[in-house]
Amino acid sequence: MNMPDPQAFAASWMNQFADPSVWQGWMTMPTMTPPAGGANPLAGVLKDFGAGIAPAKLESIRDDYLRKAGQLWQDFVSGKTPEIHDKRFSSSEWREHPMSAFSAASYLLNSAFMLALADAVEAGPRERQKIRFAVQQMVDAMSPANFFATNPEAQKKLIETKGESLTKGLANMLADLQKGRISQSDESAFEVGRNVGTTAGQVVFENELFQLIQYTPTTLTVKAVPLVMIPPCINKFYILDLQPENSLVRYAVEQGNTVFMVSWRNPDRGFGHITWDDYVELGAIKAIEVAREISGQDKTHVFGFCVGGTIAATALAVLAARGQQPAASLSLLTTLLDFQDTGVLEVFVDEAQVALREQTLGGGGLMPGRDLATTFSALRPNDLVWNYVQQNYLKGKEPPAFDLLYWNADSTNLPGPMFCWYLRNTYLENKLKVPGALTVCGVPVDLGKIDAPVFLYGSKEDHIVPWEAAFASMDLLNPKNPKANRYVLGASGHIAGVINPASKNKRSYWVNDKNGKSRPKTAEAWFAGATEQKGSWWPEWARFLAENGGADVPAPGAPGNERHRPTEPAPGRYVKARAD
Repeated sequence: MNMPDPQAFAASWMNQFADPSVWQGWMTMPTMTPPAGGANPLAGVLKDFGAGIAPAKLESIRDDYLRKAGQLWQDFVSGKTPEIHDKRFSSSEWREHPMSAFSAASYLLNSAFMLALADAVEAGPRERQKIRFAVQQMVDAMSPANFFATNPEAQKKLIETKGESLTKGLANMLADLQKGRISQSDESAFEVGRNVGTTAGQVVFENELFQLIQYTPTTLTVKAVPLVMIPPCINKFYILDLQPENSLVRYAVEQGNTVFMVSWRNPDRGFGHITWDDYVELGAIKAIEVAREISGQDKTHVFGFCVGGTIAATALAVLAARGQQPAASLSLLTTLLDFQDTGVLEVFVDEAQVALREQTLGGGGLMPGRDLATTFSALRPNDLVWNYVQQNYLKGKEPPAFDLLYWNADSTNLPGPMFCWYLRNTYLENKLKVPGALTVCGVPVDLGKIDAPVFLYGSKEDHIVPWEAAFASMDLLNPKNPKANRYVLGASGHIAGVINPASKNKRSYWVNDKNGKSRPKTAEAWFAGATEQKGSWWPEWARFLAENGGADVPAPGAPGNERHRPTEPAPGRYVKARAD
């Protein structure tokens, strides 16, 4: 069977509902027969593109829909308020007004119908995921909570404030249009270096790509082996150093580590030529080299978060190919090395899309941080888009001060050549996991040649790096010594799971101490034998660093050394540069 092009498929489907009033009207009113004379909005498009739904499956979905729609209509006529189990419609206003309750229930019924159709499409897993993603985006956008005319909460607010909420909402919307993005936090409440990114330290090295911060010790002695932290270049490093009570950097310092942090430069148009090799050679490898020179140690702990972990592991594999093993340990948080399962991000990556990026950016230019932020918001539109449309625009509220969301809005650009290499060789072709399949910095890359104990962390509800995909690194690193690898699974998502301070004792994490040759080979088997522990996983990581950190030595009396002198206080100026 010839599979339809998912992008064209989605575009054609959406064009059928280009008039929002028509689409929203159908989404919020159940019909006794599905639209288009007993068919459904997807059926014609499926036929046009050579894909379809098995007749028996389609009939089952249709019959289920008709039964539920009929029951809903009967309940409405009899005055029975439908039960609604969705946080978007949890306020009392939706239940107090029969038409609002009926509208919400109808919307949820039709949403389930459309998604069931998308799931039933006879196509490959990747194609079906793209179709479902497109349908989900449209379904979420058409929620009656997103429109003033169908949102009883917004209407009540208008009456209570005598119109002030609408005036304020319009002002908020116009301000966001000028910024080019939706405000998710009170950005005036935070400033990098004032109340986020405040752990004391000094910049001890910089080049065109990054600044290296050495943090001030808070203990009289430290472990001899320093820690080099490599954050994602897609975001700014201070996600690891928000406010003092939730700073992983501060925690690592307090545990007696000499901590160095890579602060990536926010590329402007003059840096559109930078490549993946540059991030590895001039970034990660250089940071490890400088930390070794300053500390006087042959080895360092190497830490990587998200794509920072991909860069860190690649750098150590490059150094291994050169006969160097500078890592006393490797810690990878929510990191992909095997890109077989990239979760929902797969919908954005195929040959056509990557080729288009290569054509426009591969020879030079920037991938705008604003575009990256929009992409990640689209992964959770109800939480990161429509929630703020409802609160900021329809109700005229100001977003609250939230450090994590302030950081989320502080975008970074990426150099086009680096971004295109990353997309093709990892997400699209998954070559990094194959020994010798990629040449980086002039040498073949083999992750299995890295000789260091490994701490791997995944977040159970991560939609960017599925925890099973993070677990897949267990088979790539230390293949001849699996006992050297340790995996820890934390609760929550990609960011909230990582930023889980030990002092707050919240959430939980899972461990499975059956390491060594008998350890489970799959993520599912690992989890089946894992035990849940209450609180933060941070102490597990701290113990891992201590076990591989060497002897206790006096804490450094001053940052840097004769060659690498401090130039400015942390967090440095690179992190303060905003994306164009």
